Amino acid sequence: MPLPESPSPESENASATIGNTSETRKRGVLAWALWDWGSAAFNAVVTTFVFSTYLASSLFVDPAIVDAAGGSDDDPALVAALANNASVVGLALMIAGILIAVLAPVLGQRSDGSGRRKFWLGVNTFVVVGAMAAMFFVEGTPAYLILGATLLAVGNVFFEFAGVNYNAMLVQVSTRKNMGRVSGFGWGMGYVGGIVLLLLLLVLFIQGFGVDGAAGVLGIPTDDGLNIRIAVVASAVWFGVFAVPVLLKVPEIPAAERRVRVGFFRSYAVLWGTLVKLWHGNRQVLMFLLASAVFRDGLAGVFTFGAIIAAQVFRFSPSEVLYFAVAANVVAGASTILAGRLDDRFGPKNVIMASLIGLVATGTVVLFIGTAQIGFWIAGLLLTAFVGPVQSASRSFLARITPEGREGEIFGLYATTGRAVSFMAPGLFALFVAISGDTRLGILGITLVLLVGLALMIPVKAKQAVID
Repeated sequence: MPLPESPSPESENASATIGNTSETRKRGVLAWALWDWGSAAFNAVVTTFVFSTYLASSLFVDPAIVDAAGGSDDDPALVAALANNASVVGLALMIAGILIAVLAPVLGQRSDGSGRRKFWLGVNTFVVVGAMAAMFFVEGTPAYLILGATLLAVGNVFFEFAGVNYNAMLVQVSTRKNMGRVSGFGWGMGYVGGIVLLLLLLVLFIQGFGVDGAAGVLGIPTDDGLNIRIAVVASAVWFGVFAVPVLLKVPEIPAAERRVRVGFFRSYAVLWGTLVKLWHGNRQVLMFLLASAVFRDGLAGVFTFGAIIAAQVFRFSPSEVLYFAVAANVVAGASTILAGRLDDRFGPKNVIMASLIGLVATGTVVLFIGTAQIGFWIAGLLLTAFVGPVQSASRSFLARITPEGREGEIFGLYATTGRAVSFMAPGLFALFVAISGDTRLGILGITLVLLVGLALMIPVKAKQAVID
């Protein structure tokens, strides 16, 4: 796919961001986007299609309950036990969201104050890689469910911290005229990377080829989920490798742009000062931060729990989940790259609004399509067509309304507010599942979060902030 065109220095607006220098060129865009490509190892493999569904499988149910079910997927005790496992995952992610809400203001502010975006991107990324590698030790028995859910939560926490610095670096590889295309290219690369990685994992470690007790062309034993655990380790290596180029090729912000570093607790005072200035300077930024905090949490819920619903409600096998994942990434990648061009032409808010409406409508349909797999294939693929455009357009929307020289600070605030309510979707998912005993109804909680985010986005105007 062609890279978004980087501007020449002489054509760049003097009021544009720090990334608008002679060092902004195609290799910088590609290096930056390769982090998105590699991050599919966490987004697609860990949180969505492989590890989360592994935790929600019958391997983590009391063997006595599984034996009593006699192979019946409709046994009430087995259904309740599986729903409980899904609820445990939801609870772990809710706790992760609370930790992010508490720590992100400090870590984001300190990272921006030090001006070491690449350093902290690297640190947080490789903590995520370490958590993924540790998932190898989560054997497929009930005793390891808590460990698996904990590692999933840890990965989510540090992945979000890494995203603070990564998103802020958008302004270092684009201009205000092509932010939509560059942002869309990055998200699209993530989806394409997900396709390639999932196909590799399917062939090497997961797909059965008629050999009892083994999976993949490598013939990995399936006892205690060994093949899945090795697949996650391979994904950790994938992420680590593709995270390196952005650390080498994209220039750091100039020393002159770096702000004075403050202490841990002082960071909260600085954050409050920023909020006060935004309140007086341009409340549209605060309104967008609030709306995006809500609907991005709903998007996270779609990623995290979509595959669990596919496996438990629509009886997708692990291989079928990956087939769906590949198709979903094809649809999402194409729609996101296209949306990047629509973003530059019609504005990011229009892309966000149209996509959120599509998500709410499609999420509602999932509640009424029965248990036939074809219904989930159709509704699920429609759902994925809207997810990427919301993410990409949100990133470019904030970059466009951010005042000159304050990108790092505002993107740190973006992460702070973005995760301040990150317990909502996992919490409501877990609540609806716990009350009903039916994993399908968890989608209702996620849809409600998306609907609230849509309502909050309606009055937001695309007006640049003013901060003295």
